[in-house]
This record gives sequence, structure tokens and C-alpha cells, in this order.
Amino acid sequence: MTADGSYHHGNLRAALLERAEAVLTASGAEGLSLRGLARDLGVSHAAPSRHFRDRQALLDALAVSGFTALNARLRSAAAGGTGEADGADETAGAAGPVGARLAGLGRAYVDFAVGHTALLDLMFTVKHADDSSAELRELGHESLLIVARLMEEGQRAGAVRPGDPVQLAQVAFSTVHGLATLAVAALLDDTPLSEAMELALEVLLAGLRPGR
Repeated sequence: MTADGSYHHGNLRAALLERAEAVLTASGAEGLSLRGLARDLGVSHAAPSRHFRDRQALLDALAVSGFTALNARLRSAAAGGTGEADGADETAGAAGPVGARLAGLGRAYVDFAVGHTALLDLMFTVKHADDSSAELRELGHESLLIVARLMEEGQRAGAVRPGDPVQLAQVAFSTVHGLATLAVAALLDDTPLSEAMELALEVLLAGLRPGR
């Protein structure tokens, strides 16, 4: 943003997406409009159309941005980092045990799901629409493949039970997504989310270990 409140040409798209998520969180998708975003950002009504042809294009771009951010966190955790958004802590060759990285993936997903609830709902809604783009479907599938590839690595190391890595990844996702859903709906009662998450990960990882 410049001193007079206007946006440089190259920054408006990012500003629109950032403001769109804020509106999405506060008012839901029905509260989103290009005119409203233009008003909020102090630009002309026509300015957003240079980046998004219509409201649906904005929603699609918001979903793409969301999956891109989520996948960056998942890749960071899979590489042995903390799953932070910038992914700067990925360290090739120093990844650590598979079990610890699977737990990190779980924490990264729950953190994203709880912190970006409305965005995650939009991401899945747009991804599963009949007219969803190939880019969006690929990004959504990549989230699953990041976990599946780590499952496969764990199988090679003897740390994860045999089975289809994609199916194992689906089970892992169902565990952490379900936990995040309970947390967002305030259905964990007096159990802190961090405590519930560590227990869920302990049970999940125990089930993933090869049978003795």
C-alpha cells in the first residue's frame, strides 16, 4: 500500500485475496463481492476485474491460494520442519523419524483447519464442484499425496504397516480432520485441543505401526 492508500499494480491481487479471506471468515461466502472488496480496499469498482473476471473466479483463486498454503505447511512438516506457513524450516537429509514427521503433519493440518475454518470449507466446496479447475483438483489431491508419500517412506523403513499408502493417508486425514471439526464446533468440552490432538496422534501412530 502506498502513502495515499492506493495499491501498486502488482500488489492488488494479493490484497484482494487477503481481504476476501477476512470477509469469508466474518460473513461467509455469501458476503463476498468484488464491489465490496473494492470498497474495502479503497480502489475503483473496476479494479478487481483486472484480476478476477467475476465472483466465482475470486472464490476459485481463494481456494487455490488456500491449498497452496496448506500444502506448503504439509511439505514442511513431512520434511521434518514445524509446518510453518513459510516452509523455511525444511531441511533435506535431516528429516528425523517417520513417526515424528507424521505427527508433525497432523499438527500442521489441525493448526491450519482451526485457524482457517471458513477458508478450508470453501476449499473443499470449490474443489468438489462439477466445474472445478484441473489446477484446484491437483492441488487438493497433492495434500493427500504428501501424506501418502511419507506413509510409503515409513513402509520402506519398517515403521508403517503394509497397505495402500493412499488409503492409510485417507485414514490419517479423517482422524485429524475430525478432531479439527470437533474443536471448531466446541465439542471437545473441557479437553484442551492440544491434549486431544496428542492423544489422537498417539492412537493413530500406534495403529499405523506394523503388527508384532
